[in-house]
Amino acid sequence: MIWAGHVVPSVLTVMFISASFRSRAARRCTNSSAAFKSPLAQANVASGVHSEDAPTCSNEYDNFTWKNSLVRSVQADIVNALRRGDRQRASMILSNFQNTDWELTKDDFSHILEYCAEAPDPLFVMETLELMEEKTIGMSKGIYRYVIRALSRGGYFKEALHWLTLLGEKESTHATLPFFNIFLNSCGSSANLKAAECCLETMENYFLGKSEITYCELLKIAVLQENLPAVYDIWKDCTRYYSPSIIMQRKFVRALTTFGDLQSAYHILQHMVAIAAQSSDHLRLSSKRRYQSPRLDIPVLALSESEDLKLLPDCNLQPSQGKLATGENSADVQPELFEEKTQSFEIVELKADVLSEGNNLADKVGLENGSVLDTLRIVGSAVRRILRWSFNDLMHACVQFNNCQLAEQLFLEMQKLRLRPSKFTYDGFVKTVIASKGVAYAVKVIEVMERKGIKPYNDTLAALSEGFSKDLQLDLAEDFLERISEIRPKHIRAVNALLSGCEIMNEPERAVRILAKMKHVNMKATLRTYELLFSLFGNINVPYEDGNVLSHVEVSKRISIIEMDMLNNEIQHSFVSMKNLIRAFGAEGMIEEMLRYLNVAENILWDINPYQKSDLYSVVLHALVQAKESHKAIMIFKIMRSCGLPTNISIYTTMIECCKWLPCFKSASALLSLMLQDGFHPTVVTYTSLLKVALTKDDFEGALDLLDTCKTEGIEPDIKMFNAVLSHAYYKGQIHVIEYIVECIHREKIQPDPSTLWYTFCVYEEHELYNTAIEALQVLSMRMISEDVSIRGDKITAFEDLILSEEPDAELRITRTFEAGEEFLATALLNLRWCAIMGATLSWSPEESLWARRLASSHDDNRRPLISPSEVPQSWGRKSYF
Repeated sequence: MIWAGHVVPSVLTVMFISASFRSRAARRCTNSSAAFKSPLAQANVASGVHSEDAPTCSNEYDNFTWKNSLVRSVQADIVNALRRGDRQRASMILSNFQNTDWELTKDDFSHILEYCAEAPDPLFVMETLELMEEKTIGMSKGIYRYVIRALSRGGYFKEALHWLTLLGEKESTHATLPFFNIFLNSCGSSANLKAAECCLETMENYFLGKSEITYCELLKIAVLQENLPAVYDIWKDCTRYYSPSIIMQRKFVRALTTFGDLQSAYHILQHMVAIAAQSSDHLRLSSKRRYQSPRLDIPVLALSESEDLKLLPDCNLQPSQGKLATGENSADVQPELFEEKTQSFEIVELKADVLSEGNNLADKVGLENGSVLDTLRIVGSAVRRILRWSFNDLMHACVQFNNCQLAEQLFLEMQKLRLRPSKFTYDGFVKTVIASKGVAYAVKVIEVMERKGIKPYNDTLAALSEGFSKDLQLDLAEDFLERISEIRPKHIRAVNALLSGCEIMNEPERAVRILAKMKHVNMKATLRTYELLFSLFGNINVPYEDGNVLSHVEVSKRISIIEMDMLNNEIQHSFVSMKNLIRAFGAEGMIEEMLRYLNVAENILWDINPYQKSDLYSVVLHALVQAKESHKAIMIFKIMRSCGLPTNISIYTTMIECCKWLPCFKSASALLSLMLQDGFHPTVVTYTSLLKVALTKDDFEGALDLLDTCKTEGIEPDIKMFNAVLSHAYYKGQIHVIEYIVECIHREKIQPDPSTLWYTFCVYEEHELYNTAIEALQVLSMRMISEDVSIRGDKITAFEDLILSEEPDAELRITRTFEAGEEFLATALLNLRWCAIMGATLSWSPEESLWARRLASSHDDNRRPLISPSEVPQSWGRKSYF
């Protein structure tokens, strides 16, 4: 079709073509008295060009050769113009065929249509077809192939289906099936279900059968639409008349692993092994370097009485109804559909030492039929490669669906079948065992790989680094990250995991090294990276000391740099990044900046849900209470209530603790009432906050009553609740209260912590009761090791060697021995060593201590400590703030 309004300068174009070939035509042609004028010469005459300017040939054969050479050159000029994007010139050259009177054939357009099919260029195909129709040029099968491929790949499915219909009316059933396969391939690539429906309807109307290629295209469409029932139907229809080739079965394995039906995929994999053992066929490579089966792909005839292939139960032949679309009715996984009496392997647990034993592994797996193994030894390398690819597909599906047992089984079977695991195989296996058996087991697999001379993928090393980061083994995580030869953007997940570990372990120095590495390899940060950076570098002094002017300036500078980098990378704030940013300002005591960013968050995070917004307010309330900004906290809480934002136990507990800065126990009681009305029940943290409010006015009786109420409500007090009473009693010098609480801790079988020891020891020391202080420190240190006497007895010898050691580095040995999550044990041993140095007798029966027996006797008498009366302040009766 020629563009509208385009005037073709045919005379000049023909002269240009004549000039370009004049020299070659002159060498081939000889002048004769009876000179034969070529069609081009006739066209020149018709156009007003002198005949002497056109070449002539001595005979008809030379004229035919010259004409073919000219046409090939013209087709090449059109294709080159299309490649350059010069469609106007291509159309101009094509239109000149209309101004010639030579006889054109379908071969004169084959190269043009072939290019349009590969490009694809459906518009130029239709323009060419219009010219061929004007010249009444017939269509060959090759032309039909180019036209259908160009139109369908270019998105002109209606036009392509029209040509398919014309082809089906004039050709036999078997001859047209490959053209329908081309159309289905384009439907699958563009996920056009409506066109695929129409194609299937047309195939049914012409009683077309299906070949393996047809089933492959239908399978592709089913996978794109996530239609597992359709995959089952395709398998049933395919195996009804076919024995699918190993290549076809591999496609089904990939499809089923995509849906997570690993059991069915495993059954098909067994079919593939059986086919490889029974068949002696060798696969061949196509021109596109793809493996093909050497057997003929003869399509199955579609008989009228045969059952149609239905990809959905309620499919019909109307294009507007989704015959291939994903319906609401989804079938359950049907592994029995793929079962067959093939060799099955017993599932055994894979041991780490088995990985390095390739020769003796056959005896351990227990495969009885040795003929399969013997046959697989002599099959072609292409078949073995297909099998390995299918094993790898299933292995990596085990990673996604966390099926370590099947991954181990697959690995053992590959060893048994002498299929050497590749890097890709190890990559899937390592990732699977990291999630199920831990990263330590995965490291053993890596060691086996290295002994075999197989270097792991960078993705494998990144997965190991991520695993160590989650286990907070940051040294090993950083080491495996350094081993990655080429860090790519996809490895940012491992980097973020390591930064997250640095945040948890409070190691900003290590995080700085990681950021330097990212900058060195030019790796761009993601949103998750910035979320972690705000948490890592958003505060300086916390938790060691309060912020000051210098730290505030430094925090503002850091946050400004991070936000500028976000802006340069065109990354916007998320809920998590804004939450970490607000928390950082609150931790540094930068209240005004925190409230300003809360306002910014409400303006830019318009898509957050009410619970996320409530979470931001919770962070702000906690920071305000820690900064003793009680009135601002009350204002924020009232705003939350007025806006109808959801509350939770944490928010109510924070506001109850805020009442200690008022101080107003009545307000705390009002908050407790609101909390109960909203359906939240108090926790031990809630009672701890109430207890702190009561202690602000030295109301020890009220605090002890709250302890009793907590037990009555069935809530077990924790050591932090008891320490809250001990802390205030220490500052007020109430020894009897401390002794009563210490005995309560012992009766509740709660292990004391270093704070408990500190308050108890210091209150005696400040009253110059030194022997009692040492005795109490020794007893509480014993209890901090364990409340169970039998457990202490098992380790008495080892503990005494450390406590009574006379070596100068004894304290260093204690700290190094128990530094990994056992800092309380190290503190207890250091305290006992100090008591021994002070001359105290080391006794592993703390209940026999005079101090411990006196506390137990006082508690048995049900005597509360004598507390000096204090006047109840007027603030207790003040009106509630809530």
